[in-house]
Amino acid sequence: MKIRQAEFVISSPTVALCPKGDKPEYAFIGRSNVGKSSLINMLTQRKGLAKTSATPGKTLLINHFLINQEWHLVDLPGYGYARRGREQREQLRQMIEGYILRREQMACLFLLIDSRHEPQKIDVDFTRWLGQNGVPFAIVFTKADKLGKGKLNDNVQLFLGKMSEEWEELPPHFVTSSQDRTGREELLDYIREINSSLKEAQG
Repeated sequence: MKIRQAEFVISSPTVALCPKGDKPEYAFIGRSNVGKSSLINMLTQRKGLAKTSATPGKTLLINHFLINQEWHLVDLPGYGYARRGREQREQLRQMIEGYILRREQMACLFLLIDSRHEPQKIDVDFTRWLGQNGVPFAIVFTKADKLGKGKLNDNVQLFLGKMSEEWEELPPHFVTSSQDRTGREELLDYIREINSSLKEAQG
């Protein structure tokens, strides 16, 4: 898929204020500092589209970007940022869960996992919650350029192995790097395939 156009649409504090209409949405979520903004900018080839920050947890709203006038890319707040106050953490949890569980336009959630680390409990727990709620999702391993190929493969397999202890069938997964564009075509092709199947289903 070629991205010809990518533009910011709106930042929403709740799912109720997200854009109306029936364009399919592909949402990106992960722990704070997982490289989400960099990945979005790499996918769209727009350097400043999603604002990157050295401070983890800067995304506090549901951010919609319109791609090729056809579908929305959605940047969700990161989870697990411990330095927030309890009230703000609860507010973010409600916002994230509200979007994921109630947003009918969401065609797929991309869960970002930092490939540099062995499986983190917070990420494994999040996959379990997605499964329990029947949320369609795929896993995106980020920062692949930061590791040698052997260690990268080990960490990916460790995470998938941890999931397979509970899952009969694993979701699709992608290995990406915002630096060298690894995984870009595969991710965009996956989105294109879902868009095509949605159009067919609509007749």
